[in-house]
Amino acid sequence: MPDLIVQYGLALIFANVLAERVGLPLPVTPTLVLGGALAAVGQLSAGDVFLLAFVACVIGDTLWYAAGAVYGRRVINLLCRISVSPDSCVRQTETRFTEWGPLTLVCAKFVPGLSTVVRPLAGTIHLGWWRFQLYNGIGTALWVGASVAAGWIFHDELNGLMTGLRDFGVVAFGIVAVLAAAFIAVKWWHRRRFAKMLRGARITVQELRNLMSGEPAPIIVDLRSQMTREQDGRRIPGARILRLDELAKRVDEFPLDRDVVFYCSCPNEASAAYAARQLINLGFTRVRPLLGGLDAWVAAGYEVETEYSAPLNKAAA
Repeated sequence: MPDLIVQYGLALIFANVLAERVGLPLPVTPTLVLGGALAAVGQLSAGDVFLLAFVACVIGDTLWYAAGAVYGRRVINLLCRISVSPDSCVRQTETRFTEWGPLTLVCAKFVPGLSTVVRPLAGTIHLGWWRFQLYNGIGTALWVGASVAAGWIFHDELNGLMTGLRDFGVVAFGIVAVLAAAFIAVKWWHRRRFAKMLRGARITVQELRNLMSGEPAPIIVDLRSQMTREQDGRRIPGARILRLDELAKRVDEFPLDRDVVFYCSCPNEASAAYAARQLINLGFTRVRPLLGGLDAWVAAGYEVETEYSAPLNKAAA
């Protein structure tokens, strides 16, 4: 990698950063760190490395922002489907954006998984163009600057490491490739196992509709983030609001003799399935995620409510 950066210079850094920001699964921080290390010994200009990396980031991030603004939550759902962590990729980002607002864009690149979703999310909520560019630009400058500075400061250690890697040559590259492939394989296996578990555990909207007409009525819990609920403005009639991270503290609010149905906005009902699994592990037997979530309920033509009740409590149960 260092030889390539020296040979092809700033063009390689620009292409690498842009490709990663557009969505290709390429490591980019090591490239910036190496660029900083080479700048420290006079082989590259630190200012040029920073500028080109910054411009590449802005281009890639702006494309995702525009996609979110044009296509809405379809872009978010696509990212969640291809993520190796479907149970958290969107939910955590929306939670952070609700708590921190546009400042989320400043720290996103330093938090694994957050940077992927926050850019189109800013577009879906119609965050102003210039506000997006301001906050995202600050975050980009901090991230690029920190990476280049790290390479500059630790250039001696990096040069020693690169010399060692050159000695191992293809063997070192093979070890890194195997480790990366193993990580992706483990994540993929967990996702497949999770999806297999879901196939037999979900309840359909028709089945839920039938339960709602009987006694006692099921407890329906809306696990969507505050941001998603405000954007959508609809819910299944009688559904109660609960944050997923509150579930463990409020297990006693769910009676054992009632059906409990969770729904969310994640592809594959990931958050709803996770909540159901938590209760099942505690001995609950009548807990299921809703297949298709609110989208399936609306597509079936069932009625919805547009106002939200208070969060789930014992009195409501």
